[in-house]
Amino acid sequence: MVSRPAGHVLLVTDHAEGPLLHLITPAEWRAALQTGAVTPPSLSEVGFVHLSSPAQVHLPAERLFPGRRDVVLLAVDPARLTAPVRWEPGVPGDPASMRFPHLYGPLPTSAVVAVLPWRPGTAPAPPDPADATGRARALDVSLRTRRAARVVDVPGGVAVADPAFPHSRDDNRLLVTDLLPAVEVAARAAELTTALGWAATPVTLLHPDAAPVAAELSGQGWDVATTVLMARWAPFPAAAGGPAEVVPQRDVHALWERSWRHDLGPGEPDLDEVVRQLVGREHRTDRVVRVVDVGVRERGEVVAAAQLRVDGATASLESVVSDPSVRRRGHGRALLDLALATAGSAGCDLVVLDAAADDWPRHWYARLGFTEVGRTWDAVRR
Repeated sequence: MVSRPAGHVLLVTDHAEGPLLHLITPAEWRAALQTGAVTPPSLSEVGFVHLSSPAQVHLPAERLFPGRRDVVLLAVDPARLTAPVRWEPGVPGDPASMRFPHLYGPLPTSAVVAVLPWRPGTAPAPPDPADATGRARALDVSLRTRRAARVVDVPGGVAVADPAFPHSRDDNRLLVTDLLPAVEVAARAAELTTALGWAATPVTLLHPDAAPVAAELSGQGWDVATTVLMARWAPFPAAAGGPAEVVPQRDVHALWERSWRHDLGPGEPDLDEVVRQLVGREHRTDRVVRVVDVGVRERGEVVAAAQLRVDGATASLESVVSDPSVRRRGHGRALLDLALATAGSAGCDLVVLDAAADDWPRHWYARLGFTEVGRTWDAVRR
């Protein structure tokens, strides 16, 4: 369980338990991440921020954002709010007996434990603030959905696509959130591959009980890889002197290019174009979450780097890479320390990451305080 941050007060939430929800566009949320608080026009106009319970959020969504697919839901932990929440009548047209939670002050981004895509007709299920697995999975789906050029809702999941980066399987894949039989996963993936023009058929199985589905797909000829979800709770170390520093993302490009060329190998068809797309896609992430690139320089060149993605109270650690010539010099630890300190200063209480189940880095992360909280499975049929 996570304790309530010091200085926060328990507020009135007698009409609902668990997270409350706030509707917002991705651009508005990104702006709030920069300032540290959500301050919609209603705060100055009527003195409060509109919130909803999961059971009633469809009412303001249908009224304010009819037919829109780009809206997201902020899952707010009431225990992290410092301004009072009062349950009061809604607007004309809402059920007369229904009361909505109104926050009489700014909404701190550090009180947002997850950001969920709004899917009309689907009841939202925000994760509990103490559920590291649920928050990690929510970030995985939400980030890709917000960043996508196209989103396709399918039964049991969602597909994301970006024709500008066809070689990026991270941006062109089916995300299966429900527990579906392997035959359904394969059928839906095949339909999407045809409809969206994918060169391969990539699928991510996110349900915690999907291991047998992954095994069945493997038996049918799919390439399946298991990913370990790892998490570390606050408190995080304070920033200390060391070789790591915050760097402009463009300064990391050369390192990324070398890393991708090494991983893909000279036999990869269209290697130059594939690497160009894999590096070029990265700037889009900062449009929807706060991205902080950290690096270590030697002779002015970035030789080790990592990326922190801050999304409210949850952050993810991505793209940890070191040039082979500088390994075993402590650069990885320096990067991790700075990333964790940055997450703590941003108000995060949870940092998550993905690690390959069959590779050594997950053991290194475990020694540095990260624990396994779940697994996902990536399957590809060429």
